[in-house]
Amino acid sequence: MKVQTIAEIEQQLNGIKAESDPIFQKLQQDERKGVQHLIHKWHRKMEQERQLQEKFLEMNVYENKWRVQGYKYIAGVDEVGRGPLAGPVVAAAVILPKDFYLPGIDDSKKLSEKKRTEYDEIIRSKAIAVSVAMIDAAEVDSINIYEATKKAMKAAIASLTINPEILLVDAVKLETPYIVEPIIKGDAKSVSIAAASIVAKVARDSLMIKLSAEFPEYGFERNMGYGTKEHILAIQKHDITPYHRKSFAPIKDMFQEQ
Repeated sequence: MKVQTIAEIEQQLNGIKAESDPIFQKLQQDERKGVQHLIHKWHRKMEQERQLQEKFLEMNVYENKWRVQGYKYIAGVDEVGRGPLAGPVVAAAVILPKDFYLPGIDDSKKLSEKKRTEYDEIIRSKAIAVSVAMIDAAEVDSINIYEATKKAMKAAIASLTINPEILLVDAVKLETPYIVEPIIKGDAKSVSIAAASIVAKVARDSLMIKLSAEFPEYGFERNMGYGTKEHILAIQKHDITPYHRKSFAPIKDMFQEQ
């Protein structure tokens, strides 16, 4: 009987989901170091998947609390871009179906750009409704960042194609016609808020990358409008753009007359 190569066994292990699998039981008896290493690697992978599944179930606690009360359309709401010196504040609202399943979903800041983009596509394809709203820099200067954040959130909610029954919001108290549950650090505790966080982040980053083509000297494609050393030096050298927030320090101090 032909002995399987390490590469063949690795491919075989990719399709095994439980230790009780007869093939896995047989592979455990293979004493080759390469095979034992693969089995150890398989155990680590299964443990990571178990932890992600457990985390995903924990992140559905708020949604399930409202679903058992008969509510179906539960929207997660979150924003990105409160702190940058340039660009809009962006909010997203997302209503997910009951059977939505995406282990690994988390606060957008904890995910790589590649993962955010991948998850954004999945969320948009699976969601019952998704909307994004942006408040530009001039309006942020006019009404302040906190009011701009709330306005962006309300605009995103109003733009949903289906009226939500419940709003799960990341730490912000909103006055709306709907039931609102603010959740501190909600983007790490609620799957719906995490989804909104990802959608908002990808939308904002995409815009900043587009703006970087128009204003390459500011490095928007790298700093996304945040006040990095490179960005502040560029402001000192080239002045500000229409997308900069004049009410934010150090711009406020540098260009008080503008």
